[in-house]
Amino acid sequence: MSAPLADKIRPKTLADVVGQEHILAEGRPLRRIIDSGTVPNMIFYGPSGVGKTTVARIIAENCGMSLYKLNGTNASTADIKEVVADIGTFGSENGILLYLDEIQYLNKKQQQSILEYIENGDITLIASTTENPYFAVYNAVISRSTVFEFKPVSAQQLIPAINRAFSLIAEENGYEVCIGDDVVETIAYGCGGDVRKAMNTAELAVLCGEMTDGKVTVTPESLKILAQRSNMRYDRDGDQHYDILSALQKSIRGSDENAALHYAARLMEAGDIISLSRRLLVIAAEDIGLAYPQAISIVKACVDSALQLGLPEARIPLAEAIILLATAPKSNSAESAIDAAIQDLRSCDALDFPRHLQNKHFDGKGAAVVGQDYKYPHDYKNHYVKQQYLPDALAGHIYYKYGDNKQEQSALAYRRKIFSEAEE
Repeated sequence: MSAPLADKIRPKTLADVVGQEHILAEGRPLRRIIDSGTVPNMIFYGPSGVGKTTVARIIAENCGMSLYKLNGTNASTADIKEVVADIGTFGSENGILLYLDEIQYLNKKQQQSILEYIENGDITLIASTTENPYFAVYNAVISRSTVFEFKPVSAQQLIPAINRAFSLIAEENGYEVCIGDDVVETIAYGCGGDVRKAMNTAELAVLCGEMTDGKVTVTPESLKILAQRSNMRYDRDGDQHYDILSALQKSIRGSDENAALHYAARLMEAGDIISLSRRLLVIAAEDIGLAYPQAISIVKACVDSALQLGLPEARIPLAEAIILLATAPKSNSAESAIDAAIQDLRSCDALDFPRHLQNKHFDGKGAAVVGQDYKYPHDYKNHYVKQQYLPDALAGHIYYKYGDNKQEQSALAYRRKIFSEAEE
Protein backbone atom coordinates (compact mmCIF):
# COMPACT_ATOMS: atom_id res chain seq x y z
CA MET A 1 0.00 0.00 0.00
CA SER A 2 1.35 3.41 -0.95
CA ALA A 3 2.12 5.72 1.96
CA PRO A 4 0.11 8.93 2.23
CA LEU A 5 1.71 11.98 0.64
CA ALA A 6 1.91 13.67 4.05
CA ASP A 7 4.27 10.89 5.22
CA LYS A 8 6.37 10.92 2.06
CA ILE A 9 6.96 14.66 2.29
CA ARG A 10 7.50 14.71 6.06
CA PRO A 11 10.58 16.86 6.92
CA LYS A 12 13.77 15.08 7.93
CA THR A 13 15.45 18.08 9.57
CA LEU A 14 14.27 20.98 11.73
CA ALA A 15 15.14 23.39 8.93
CA ASP A 16 12.49 21.75 6.75
CA VAL A 17 9.69 21.98 9.32
CA VAL A 18 6.91 24.32 8.19
CA GLY A 19 6.00 27.00 10.73
CA GLN A 20 6.63 26.94 14.50
CA GLU A 21 9.34 29.61 14.29
CA HIS A 22 8.37 30.79 17.77
CA ILE A 23 9.95 27.65 19.25
CA LEU A 24 12.12 26.20 16.45
CA ALA A 25 13.91 29.20 14.94
CA GLU A 26 17.58 29.68 15.76
CA GLY A 27 17.92 30.81 19.38
CA ARG A 28 14.37 29.81 20.32
CA PRO A 29 13.76 27.59 23.38
CA LEU A 30 12.98 24.22 21.79
CA ARG A 31 15.69 24.66 19.16
CA ARG A 32 18.26 25.35 21.88
CA ILE A 33 17.21 22.28 23.82
CA ILE A 34 17.47 20.07 20.73
CA ASP A 35 20.84 21.52 19.72
CA SER A 36 22.20 20.94 23.23
CA GLY A 37 21.95 17.17 22.74
CA THR A 38 20.19 16.72 26.07
CA VAL A 39 16.55 15.83 25.67
CA PRO A 40 14.28 16.52 28.66
CA ASN A 41 10.75 15.22 29.17
CA MET A 42 8.49 17.31 26.93
CA ILE A 43 4.84 17.68 26.04
CA PHE A 44 3.92 19.07 22.63
CA TYR A 45 0.52 20.72 22.63
CA GLY A 46 -1.37 21.99 19.60
CA PRO A 47 -3.90 21.18 16.87
CA SER A 48 -3.52 18.28 14.48
CA GLY A 49 -1.21 18.49 11.50
CA VAL A 50 1.13 21.23 12.70
CA GLY A 51 4.35 19.24 13.19
CA LYS A 52 4.25 17.74 16.67
CA THR A 53 4.95 14.18 15.52
CA THR A 54 7.46 15.35 12.91
CA VAL A 55 9.55 17.27 15.44
CA ALA A 56 9.42 14.36 17.89
CA ARG A 57 10.71 11.99 15.18
CA ILE A 58 13.54 14.34 14.26
CA ILE A 59 14.58 14.58 17.90
CA ALA A 60 14.42 10.80 18.32
CA GLU A 61 16.48 10.10 15.20
CA ASN A 62 19.25 12.45 16.32
CA CYS A 63 19.52 11.71 20.04
CA GLY A 64 20.96 8.19 19.83
CA MET A 65 18.38 6.69 22.17
CA SER A 66 16.15 3.71 21.46
CA LEU A 67 12.83 4.99 20.19
CA TYR A 68 9.53 3.50 21.28
CA LYS A 69 6.23 4.79 19.91
CA LEU A 70 2.82 4.44 21.51
CA ASN A 71 -0.50 6.04 20.71
CA GLY A 72 -2.83 6.86 23.56
CA THR A 73 -5.89 5.90 21.53
CA ASN A 74 -4.96 2.21 21.55
CA ALA A 75 -2.04 1.79 23.98
CA SER A 76 -2.67 -0.50 26.93
CA THR A 77 -0.96 -0.87 30.29
CA ALA A 78 0.69 -3.99 28.89
CA ASP A 79 2.25 -1.92 26.09
CA ILE A 80 3.72 0.46 28.64
CA LYS A 81 5.07 -2.49 30.66
CA GLU A 82 6.83 -3.80 27.55
CA VAL A 83 8.68 -0.50 27.20
CA VAL A 84 9.60 -0.50 30.88
CA ALA A 85 10.85 -4.09 30.61
CA ASP A 86 13.53 -3.01 28.12
CA ILE A 87 15.13 -0.56 30.57
CA GLY A 88 18.78 -1.52 31.09
CA THR A 89 18.90 -4.04 28.25
CA PHE A 90 21.58 -4.07 25.57
CA GLY A 91 19.21 -2.58 23.00
CA SER A 92 18.56 0.45 25.18
CA GLU A 93 22.00 1.11 26.57
CA ASN A 94 21.83 4.74 25.44
CA GLY A 95 18.46 5.24 27.09
CA ILE A 96 14.86 4.97 26.02
CA LEU A 97 12.93 7.73 24.29
CA LEU A 98 9.20 7.11 24.48
CA TYR A 99 7.09 9.05 22.03
CA LEU A 100 3.53 8.96 23.33
CA ASP A 101 1.07 10.42 20.86
CA GLU A 102 -2.39 11.57 22.07
CA ILE A 103 -1.43 11.15 25.73
CA GLN A 104 -4.77 12.59 26.82
CA TYR A 105 -6.42 9.25 26.00
CA LEU A 106 -4.40 7.40 28.64
CA ASN A 107 -6.17 7.16 31.98
CA LYS A 108 -4.61 8.40 35.20
CA LYS A 109 -3.32 4.97 36.24
CA GLN A 110 -1.61 4.46 32.88
CA GLN A 111 0.04 7.87 33.06
CA GLN A 112 1.15 7.17 36.63
CA SER A 113 2.80 3.91 35.53
CA ILE A 114 5.61 5.80 33.77
CA LEU A 115 6.14 8.49 36.43
CA GLU A 116 8.93 6.72 38.31
CA TYR A 117 10.88 6.07 35.10
CA ILE A 118 10.66 9.55 33.62
CA GLU A 119 11.61 11.02 36.99
CA ASN A 120 14.79 8.96 37.42
CA GLY A 121 15.75 9.27 33.75
CA ASP A 122 15.28 5.65 32.68
CA ILE A 123 12.72 6.88 30.16
CA THR A 124 12.67 10.22 28.38
CA LEU A 125 9.13 11.12 27.46
CA ILE A 126 7.98 13.17 24.52
CA ALA A 127 4.20 13.29 24.56
CA SER A 128 1.84 15.10 22.25
CA THR A 129 -1.76 16.16 22.71
CA THR A 130 -4.36 18.18 20.86
CA GLU A 131 -6.01 19.15 24.14
CA ASN A 132 -4.82 21.58 26.80
CA PRO A 133 -2.35 19.46 28.80
CA TYR A 134 -3.09 21.34 32.01
CA PHE A 135 -6.57 19.82 31.86
CA ALA A 136 -5.96 16.59 29.95
CA VAL A 137 -2.67 15.33 31.39
CA TYR A 138 -2.02 14.09 34.93
CA ASN A 139 -0.48 16.88 37.03
CA ALA A 140 2.48 14.79 38.15
CA VAL A 141 3.45 14.18 34.51
CA ILE A 142 3.07 17.88 33.73
CA SER A 143 5.32 18.83 36.66
CA ARG A 144 8.11 16.61 35.31
CA SER A 145 7.87 17.91 31.76
CA THR A 146 8.32 21.06 29.72
CA VAL A 147 5.27 22.08 27.68
CA PHE A 148 5.71 23.55 24.19
CA GLU A 149 2.73 24.90 22.27
CA PHE A 150 2.56 24.31 18.52
CA LYS A 151 0.42 26.75 16.56
CA PRO A 152 -1.54 26.52 13.29
CA VAL A 153 0.68 27.16 10.28
CA SER A 154 -0.05 30.33 8.32
CA ALA A 155 -1.22 30.11 4.71
CA GLN A 156 1.93 31.85 3.46
CA GLN A 157 4.08 29.24 5.22
CA LEU A 158 2.02 26.45 3.66
CA ILE A 159 2.45 27.59 0.05
CA PRO A 160 6.04 26.24 -0.45
CA ALA A 161 5.04 22.90 1.10
CA ILE A 162 2.03 22.59 -1.23
CA ASN A 163 4.20 23.36 -4.26
CA ARG A 164 6.64 20.64 -3.12
CA ALA A 165 3.71 18.25 -2.78
CA PHE A 166 2.57 18.80 -6.38
CA SER A 167 6.16 18.37 -7.59
CA LEU A 168 6.53 15.09 -5.68
CA ILE A 169 3.24 13.76 -7.06
CA ALA A 170 4.32 14.56 -10.62
CA GLU A 171 7.73 12.97 -10.08
CA GLU A 172 6.34 9.77 -8.57
CA ASN A 173 3.63 9.28 -11.18
CA GLY A 174 5.60 10.33 -14.22
CA TYR A 175 3.15 12.86 -15.54
CA GLU A 176 2.92 16.62 -15.55
CA VAL A 177 0.67 18.37 -13.03
CA CYS A 178 -0.71 21.65 -14.34
CA ILE A 179 -1.87 23.89 -11.53
CA GLY A 180 -4.48 26.51 -12.30
CA ASP A 181 -4.37 30.06 -11.01
CA ASP A 182 -5.00 30.39 -7.28
CA VAL A 183 -5.04 26.61 -6.70
CA VAL A 184 -2.14 26.63 -4.25
CA GLU A 185 -3.49 29.68 -2.42
CA THR A 186 -6.96 28.12 -2.24
CA ILE A 187 -5.53 25.03 -0.56
CA ALA A 188 -3.28 27.07 1.73
CA TYR A 189 -6.07 29.32 2.95
CA GLY A 190 -8.62 26.53 3.12
CA CYS A 191 -6.84 24.08 5.42
CA GLY A 192 -6.93 25.98 8.69
CA GLY A 193 -3.19 25.86 9.33
CA ASP A 194 -3.10 22.04 9.09
CA VAL A 195 -0.08 20.88 7.03
CA ARG A 196 -1.31 17.29 6.83
CA LYS A 197 -4.70 18.42 5.57
CA ALA A 198 -3.01 20.62 2.96
CA MET A 199 -0.93 17.66 1.72
CA ASN A 200 -3.97 15.40 1.58
CA THR A 201 -5.97 18.05 -0.28
CA ALA A 202 -3.20 18.46 -2.85
CA GLU A 203 -3.11 14.69 -3.38
CA LEU A 204 -6.89 14.46 -3.76
CA ALA A 205 -6.92 17.47 -6.06
CA VAL A 206 -4.65 15.64 -8.48
CA LEU A 207 -6.83 12.51 -8.31
CA CYS A 208 -9.88 14.68 -9.08
CA GLY A 209 -8.10 16.58 -11.84
CA GLU A 210 -8.71 16.19 -15.54
CA MET A 211 -6.24 13.90 -17.34
CA THR A 212 -5.46 14.89 -20.95
CA ASP A 213 -2.42 14.20 -23.10
CA GLY A 214 -0.38 12.74 -20.23
CA LYS A 215 -0.94 15.59 -17.83
CA VAL A 216 -3.36 16.38 -15.04
CA THR A 217 -4.93 19.81 -14.73
CA VAL A 218 -6.01 21.02 -11.30
CA THR A 219 -8.38 24.00 -11.22
CA PRO A 220 -9.90 26.01 -8.33
CA GLU A 221 -13.32 24.67 -9.35
CA SER A 222 -12.20 21.10 -8.73
CA LEU A 223 -11.19 22.07 -5.18
CA LYS A 224 -14.59 23.36 -4.12
CA ILE A 225 -15.95 20.01 -2.98
CA LEU A 226 -12.65 19.03 -1.32
CA ALA A 227 -12.31 22.33 0.54
CA GLN A 228 -15.84 22.66 1.92
CA ARG A 229 -15.42 24.21 5.37
CA SER A 230 -11.96 22.66 5.52
CA ASN A 231 -10.59 25.74 7.23
CA MET A 232 -12.79 25.10 10.27
CA ARG A 233 -11.03 23.84 13.38
CA TYR A 234 -13.79 22.93 15.75
CA ASP A 235 -14.52 20.24 18.32
CA ARG A 236 -17.53 20.75 20.55
CA ASP A 237 -15.77 18.98 23.41
CA GLY A 238 -12.27 20.28 22.83
CA ASP A 239 -10.16 23.39 23.38
CA GLN A 240 -11.26 25.03 20.12
CA HIS A 241 -14.87 25.10 21.33
CA TYR A 242 -14.03 26.93 24.54
CA ASP A 243 -11.41 29.13 22.89
CA ILE A 244 -13.96 30.42 20.37
CA LEU A 245 -16.56 31.08 23.07
CA SER A 246 -13.93 32.83 25.20
CA ALA A 247 -12.79 34.96 22.26
CA LEU A 248 -16.41 35.83 21.49
CA GLN A 249 -17.15 36.99 25.02
CA LYS A 250 -13.93 38.95 25.38
CA SER A 251 -14.56 40.68 22.03
CA ILE A 252 -18.05 41.74 23.12
CA ARG A 253 -16.74 42.81 26.53
CA GLY A 254 -14.12 44.85 24.70
CA SER A 255 -16.82 46.49 22.52
CA ASP A 256 -15.40 45.07 19.28
CA GLU A 257 -18.49 43.99 17.33
CA ASN A 258 -16.45 43.01 14.26
CA ALA A 259 -14.29 40.50 16.11
CA ALA A 260 -17.37 39.21 17.92
CA LEU A 261 -19.15 38.62 14.61
CA HIS A 262 -16.10 36.75 13.33
CA TYR A 263 -16.08 34.29 16.24
CA ALA A 264 -19.85 33.93 16.08
CA ALA A 265 -19.55 33.12 12.36
CA ARG A 266 -17.12 30.33 13.21
CA LEU A 267 -19.64 28.83 15.59
CA MET A 268 -22.45 29.20 13.06
CA GLU A 269 -20.39 27.61 10.29
CA ALA A 270 -19.86 24.66 12.62
CA GLY A 271 -23.63 24.52 13.15
CA ASP A 272 -23.35 25.24 16.87
CA ILE A 273 -25.97 27.90 17.58
CA ILE A 274 -26.87 26.39 20.96
CA SER A 275 -23.49 27.17 22.55
CA LEU A 276 -23.54 30.60 20.91
CA SER A 277 -27.02 31.34 22.24
CA ARG A 278 -26.19 30.28 25.77
CA ARG A 279 -23.03 32.38 25.82
CA LEU A 280 -24.88 35.47 24.55
CA LEU A 281 -27.35 35.19 27.44
CA VAL A 282 -24.45 34.96 29.89
CA ILE A 283 -22.78 38.01 28.34
CA ALA A 284 -25.98 40.06 28.59
CA ALA A 285 -26.05 39.50 32.36
CA GLU A 286 -22.32 39.39 33.10
CA ASP A 287 -20.87 42.13 30.91
CA ILE A 288 -23.72 44.49 30.05
CA GLY A 289 -25.72 43.98 33.21
CA LEU A 290 -27.26 47.01 34.88
CA ALA A 291 -25.77 49.45 32.39
CA TYR A 292 -28.54 48.35 30.02
CA PRO A 293 -30.89 45.97 31.90
CA GLN A 294 -33.17 45.53 28.87
CA ALA A 295 -30.34 43.82 26.98
CA ILE A 296 -31.03 40.40 28.47
CA SER A 297 -34.69 40.56 27.41
CA ILE A 298 -33.76 41.55 23.88
CA VAL A 299 -31.06 38.89 23.64
CA LYS A 300 -33.50 36.28 24.97
CA ALA A 301 -35.94 37.22 22.21
CA CYS A 302 -33.18 36.98 19.59
CA VAL A 303 -32.03 33.61 20.93
CA ASP A 304 -35.58 32.22 20.98
CA SER A 305 -36.08 33.36 17.40
CA ALA A 306 -32.79 31.81 16.31
CA LEU A 307 -33.54 28.45 17.91
CA GLN A 308 -36.99 28.38 16.29
CA LEU A 309 -35.69 29.40 12.90
CA GLY A 310 -32.56 27.30 12.74
CA LEU A 311 -29.70 27.99 10.35
CA PRO A 312 -29.22 29.75 8.02
CA GLU A 313 -31.92 32.23 9.08
CA ALA A 314 -30.82 32.04 12.74
CA ARG A 315 -27.72 34.02 11.84
CA ILE A 316 -29.78 37.22 11.54
CA PRO A 317 -31.28 37.52 15.06
CA LEU A 318 -28.03 36.23 16.55
CA ALA A 319 -26.09 38.92 14.69
CA GLU A 320 -28.52 41.53 16.05
CA ALA A 321 -27.90 40.29 19.59
CA ILE A 322 -24.12 40.31 19.12
CA ILE A 323 -24.01 43.85 17.73
CA LEU A 324 -26.38 45.09 20.45
CA LEU A 325 -24.22 43.61 23.20
CA ALA A 326 -20.92 44.79 21.72
CA THR A 327 -22.12 48.37 21.25
CA ALA A 328 -24.04 48.62 24.54
CA PRO A 329 -22.60 50.27 27.69
CA LYS A 330 -20.89 47.75 29.96
CA SER A 331 -21.16 46.97 33.66
CA ASN A 332 -20.20 43.94 35.74
CA SER A 333 -21.45 45.48 38.99
CA ALA A 334 -24.14 42.83 39.52
CA GLU A 335 -21.69 39.95 39.08
CA SER A 336 -19.17 41.59 41.42
CA ALA A 337 -21.86 42.21 44.01
CA ILE A 338 -23.16 38.63 44.16
CA ASP A 339 -19.61 37.23 44.17
CA ALA A 340 -18.72 39.46 47.15
CA ALA A 341 -21.86 38.35 48.99
CA ILE A 342 -21.07 34.68 48.36
CA GLN A 343 -17.50 35.17 49.55
CA ASP A 344 -18.74 36.78 52.77
CA LEU A 345 -21.20 33.96 53.32
CA ARG A 346 -18.53 31.29 52.93
CA SER A 347 -16.22 33.02 55.40
CA CYS A 348 -18.81 33.46 58.15
CA ASP A 349 -20.21 31.14 60.76
CA ALA A 350 -23.92 30.38 60.87
CA LEU A 351 -25.79 33.66 60.60
CA ASP A 352 -29.11 34.57 62.20
CA PHE A 353 -31.68 37.07 60.92
CA PRO A 354 -32.45 40.49 62.38
CA ARG A 355 -35.47 39.99 64.63
CA HIS A 356 -37.62 42.49 62.74
CA LEU A 357 -37.15 40.57 59.46
CA GLN A 358 -38.28 37.21 60.76
CA ASN A 359 -41.68 35.81 59.95
CA LYS A 360 -44.20 36.68 62.68
CA HIS A 361 -44.35 34.04 65.39
CA PHE A 362 -45.06 33.73 69.10
CA ASP A 363 -42.55 35.35 71.44
CA GLY A 364 -41.90 32.74 74.11
CA LYS A 365 -41.79 33.54 77.80
CA GLY A 366 -38.50 35.20 78.69
CA ALA A 367 -37.72 36.24 75.09
CA ALA A 368 -34.95 38.83 75.01
CA VAL A 369 -36.84 40.90 72.42
CA VAL A 370 -40.60 41.11 72.50
CA GLY A 371 -42.39 42.14 69.33
CA GLN A 372 -41.01 42.34 65.85
CA ASP A 373 -40.76 46.12 65.49
CA TYR A 374 -40.62 45.88 61.71
CA LYS A 375 -41.07 49.20 59.88
CA TYR A 376 -43.20 48.90 56.73
CA PRO A 377 -41.40 51.04 54.07
CA HIS A 378 -44.60 51.82 52.16
CA ASP A 379 -45.86 53.76 55.18
CA TYR A 380 -43.04 56.27 54.83
CA LYS A 381 -42.06 59.04 52.44
CA ASN A 382 -40.56 57.76 49.19
CA HIS A 383 -41.44 54.25 50.40
CA TYR A 384 -38.22 54.13 52.36
CA VAL A 385 -37.27 54.00 56.03
CA LYS A 386 -33.86 53.30 57.47
CA GLN A 387 -33.50 49.99 59.28
CA GLN A 388 -31.03 47.10 59.40
CA TYR A 389 -31.51 44.23 56.96
CA LEU A 390 -28.18 42.35 57.05
CA PRO A 391 -27.40 39.96 59.93
CA ASP A 392 -25.62 41.65 62.83
CA ALA A 393 -22.28 40.07 61.89
CA LEU A 394 -22.43 41.64 58.43
CA ALA A 395 -24.10 44.95 59.25
CA GLY A 396 -22.66 47.73 57.12
CA HIS A 397 -21.06 45.45 54.53
CA ILE A 398 -21.34 46.81 50.99
CA TYR A 399 -21.43 44.43 48.03
CA TYR A 400 -22.92 46.43 45.20
CA LYS A 401 -20.94 49.38 43.84
CA TYR A 402 -22.70 51.52 41.27
CA GLY A 403 -21.22 51.42 37.80
CA ASP A 404 -20.14 54.61 36.05
CA ASN A 405 -22.81 54.33 33.34
CA LYS A 406 -25.88 56.50 32.90
CA GLN A 407 -28.35 53.85 34.07
CA GLU A 408 -26.64 53.06 37.36
CA GLN A 409 -25.68 56.65 38.06
CA SER A 410 -29.35 57.60 37.74
CA ALA A 411 -30.24 54.88 40.23
CA LEU A 412 -27.53 56.17 42.57
CA ALA A 413 -28.86 59.72 42.38
CA TYR A 414 -32.35 58.49 43.26
CA ARG A 415 -30.97 56.43 46.13
CA ARG A 416 -29.12 59.43 47.57
CA LYS A 417 -32.26 61.54 47.31
CA ILE A 418 -34.50 59.18 49.28
CA PHE A 419 -31.78 58.56 51.88
CA SER A 420 -31.23 62.25 52.48
CA GLU A 421 -34.97 62.96 52.73
CA ALA A 422 -35.41 60.12 55.20
CA GLU A 423 -32.89 61.70 57.55
CA GLU A 424 -34.62 65.09 57.58
